Amino acid sequence: MHINKLTNEKRQQLINTQDRYESWRNVRRDARQRYLGTMGWRGEYLTHRISQSEKSLGKRSPYTEAIYDAFVKGRAQNKEHLEGLTKRLDEMAPVNQAMRLGRLSHTASRILRACDDHDLLGDHLIVVGANALLVYEMAAGVQVQADLLSTEDLDFLYDARRHMSFLVTKQLNDHGFVGVLQEADPSFEPVRPRWFRVHNRDGYLVDLIRPELKDIFKDKLPRALTELSEDLEVAAIFGLEWLISSPKMEQVVIDEKGYPVRMVAVDPRAFALHKAWLSTKGDRNHLKRRRDMEQAEAVAHIAVKYLQLPFDDQVLSAFPKQLRAQADRLLQ
Repeated sequence: MHINKLTNEKRQQLINTQDRYESWRNVRRDARQRYLGTMGWRGEYLTHRISQSEKSLGKRSPYTEAIYDAFVKGRAQNKEHLEGLTKRLDEMAPVNQAMRLGRLSHTASRILRACDDHDLLGDHLIVVGANALLVYEMAAGVQVQADLLSTEDLDFLYDARRHMSFLVTKQLNDHGFVGVLQEADPSFEPVRPRWFRVHNRDGYLVDLIRPELKDIFKDKLPRALTELSEDLEVAAIFGLEWLISSPKMEQVVIDEKGYPVRMVAVDPRAFALHKAWLSTKGDRNHLKRRRDMEQAEAVAHIAVKYLQLPFDDQVLSAFPKQLRAQADRLLQ
């Protein structure tokens, strides 16, 4: 197992990229919320139009004129600021590539941005599987051996306990979760209707999973993000309740083209314990079991040595004591 610390130069480049991206996300959020649509005068009345919806903001007066002026001026400044930050990220991307900071596939990066745009990432969807290692790398300022990251899929853990806002529900009901993925890559389509998996023309897979409750007859949690007939249905899997009950970790990671993207994963200690448990399952492919243990050991070391996160923390109480006791073995 190899864990290499980033050089000071790489750390500073990463920090600068992350800071610019956070600014870019905030400015873009304003563009999509505060300055969405158009504003103008219809006769003596100020109207705000968004898509096919139009709302009157009142009759012309010093108050409505001030609203109009602030909107026009603010949107122009927002556009200028966004263009400047976009240009800066474009300039930083080849440097990130040259420094080999980008480890996330471009396909996964586009999917994560689409989910983030729809306010799904973090509150409702959490990254699990090999891609989550990138979050722990970025948090610790290290890089693990590349073969532990190799993957041609992206696994989303769906937190069905959280209530979706009206706006998120409305956006999803238009095209479903498959529609969100198709914003990233139009070739994505379900492997079969109402299943948990989609694939694109290159064979890249996206899985949607959630915890399986002990008593399936009392399981009243949603089985899909939407009721659309062609959308995905979430696969219920035993053992994921340990992950969904654990803390989350968020980081801005870099994709293979050098561009940043926000990712939310489970706590690294929860990841390590779950992977260690998977490695003991007799019905799991032998090659996967060996890789599970290697990933568990790497992430356990990152959690303790670099992030100073102890395994005897109360936040891991969702895991059985017998499983938490495996932490010492992972760290040897």
